[in-house]
Amino acid sequence: MQLCLALDLASKAENLSLLQKLKDCPIWVKVGLRSFIRDEKKFLEEIKAINPNFKIFLDLKLYDIPNTMKTATQECKNLGVDMITIHASSGIEAMSEVMSVAKDSLLVFAVTALTSFDDEGFIPIYNAPIKSHAKTLALLAQKGNCHGVVCSPHESLEIKNSTSLLTLTPGIRFAENEYGDQKRIATPKVAKEAKADFIVVGRPIYTHHDPLQATLRFLEEIQ
Repeated sequence: MQLCLALDLASKAENLSLLQKLKDCPIWVKVGLRSFIRDEKKFLEEIKAINPNFKIFLDLKLYDIPNTMKTATQECKNLGVDMITIHASSGIEAMSEVMSVAKDSLLVFAVTALTSFDDEGFIPIYNAPIKSHAKTLALLAQKGNCHGVVCSPHESLEIKNSTSLLTLTPGIRFAENEYGDQKRIATPKVAKEAKADFIVVGRPIYTHHDPLQATLRFLEEIQ
């Protein structure tokens, strides 16, 4: 299991300062919409300048028509990142087009159900409960040749048992951490039991009084 740090702080300077403290940690660095829109390609270069061995996870959750997703994937690949996200609900054709570009040089994870959803919010949109529909979308992602899916730990084990996909689980925190806007959260232990391959941690690290100590605690927990 590998740890992805979500860089979601209010400024580039704060994000880079955090990374300086964690520069020797074996982590992936997740750059989401907020940071990438604000700080652009230069930010990715500055991350690599802190530690060239950092793996960059560009979390833009691409969702569009197949050709647009394909060409956007090529642009992501040109940035030199190591992992991207797309939406599984974009369909098999779109996922296949993405993978025709990504191949084995760029990890692609398809989002099933965002961890900010519970069934109350999910069912009116997708007309199905999260657990069953996440599996349905994971099966589509496998047909589209994606490397893995994004899901919560509550769906991860069933997806692992039903597919050959990797799973990436956001919303990971210890029991004493606040939930924030996440609804389907879990501890690192639960994620490990659910056979997650990657966990994403943001606020429990970057709001901690000692981010390095918090990071090391997560790393120890997932060994």
